[in-house]
Amino acid sequence: MNTWFVILNVIGLLILVSLLLYMQRRHVSFSKRVFTGLGFGIVYGLIMHFAYGTGSETLAESTAWFDLIGTGYVRLLQMIVMPLVFISILGAFTKITIGKNFAKMATLILGILLGTTAIAASVGIAVAIGFGLDASQIVQGTAETERGISITEKSTEVVDKPLPSQIVDLLPQNPFLDFTGARPSSTIAVVIFAAFLGFGYLTVARREREHAAILKKGIDAVYSLIMSVVKIVLRLTPYGILAIMAKTVALSDFGAIYSLGKFVIASYVAIVVMFIIHLLILLLSGLSPVMYVKKVGEALTFAFTSRSSAGTLPLTLNAQTTRLGVPEGIANFAGSFGLTIGQNGCAGIYPAMLAVMIAPSAGINPLDPGFIATLIVVVVISSFGVAGVGGGATFAAILVLSALNLPVALAGLLISVEPLIDMGRTALNVNGAITAGVTTARVTGELDQKRYNEALENQTAGV
Repeated sequence: MNTWFVILNVIGLLILVSLLLYMQRRHVSFSKRVFTGLGFGIVYGLIMHFAYGTGSETLAESTAWFDLIGTGYVRLLQMIVMPLVFISILGAFTKITIGKNFAKMATLILGILLGTTAIAASVGIAVAIGFGLDASQIVQGTAETERGISITEKSTEVVDKPLPSQIVDLLPQNPFLDFTGARPSSTIAVVIFAAFLGFGYLTVARREREHAAILKKGIDAVYSLIMSVVKIVLRLTPYGILAIMAKTVALSDFGAIYSLGKFVIASYVAIVVMFIIHLLILLLSGLSPVMYVKKVGEALTFAFTSRSSAGTLPLTLNAQTTRLGVPEGIANFAGSFGLTIGQNGCAGIYPAMLAVMIAPSAGINPLDPGFIATLIVVVVISSFGVAGVGGGATFAAILVLSALNLPVALAGLLISVEPLIDMGRTALNVNGAITAGVTTARVTGELDQKRYNEALENQTAGV
């Protein structure tokens, strides 16, 4: 390893950070700075990748320093996720309109999240069949074998638990422990705890209005405080995306991507098709898909680069409320539930495609209508279980493959291109949550259509 080259690489990143700071001082719009950071990261990552090679110690040491900005930014976002989820759900109950239309709102959000997951599973199945994907076509090396063993070990922890036990695990036994994220089901446990407090608030509001007013004032004050912290962290987005993307591209195994190109392309075809379906849902709701795309770009860009739906939550809420005109209550529910239920990419497309790929190795015809119908149902049901066991797409795959009696270890075959595919899946997850929020607000008549249709340059990003 050459220390001087490491120093030069770090200086190069700092120069790019300085350029983004200059753009900020020149009052260049937040959106342009975010996409500029993305572009800088891709180009700088490519330069380092071809200059040093993936296995270079110099590159590994350089990107470790990049983590101070990239991973540091993600950690700050993760820091506020649990408080934000909690106060968002609780605060939603204090909104008068939410109190009146709670049942309809919750039903619509959950219906859209689960309904689009079923559609996503169908898309994944169709694409996998259309591309003729077959797990036997993948060469299984050391990395794939080790990954398969790891997944098999995890599956014993998950599958051995009966369904009632898995459901019980979702409930918060110690809310304060769940605020630390100590359990795999901590996020959904915090959502449930906040919902119970919310229902408690509604009871107080009916019986003791003076106390309810005090509670509402306190909840609103805490919400304002958390959102102030969120805005401070979001200002760092262009720099975080720059560092994350530079590291991702620099360390990408392009050889593996080339050899598994068919599987990568098929995955992204399915993801793009599902994005289009989201836009069609908005169009059928009487909303402009073009305007929508313009306003969610920052949130989806960060989701793509960070591969973290939870870390993207502040941006998810900001896009809905500040730019798309979704009431805070609906946005909070859609964003928070979207973290734990009905993730179209990780819990919909991915396990469905894997099941179709692996089915022939177990002597199952993936074209059998009974198998396809069962797979879709299992995927939808398992999208609840993903939140219960944690681990995102991997655990979704474990649950689905185990339920269908398919070899779980084969889920490790795509480990070489997993990060690349996961970027698109995460962006789709976030887009599904935003779509659920916007569509629900439109159907309930609570969407601020003037704000939705207002030109982006006339809006502030809230950061």
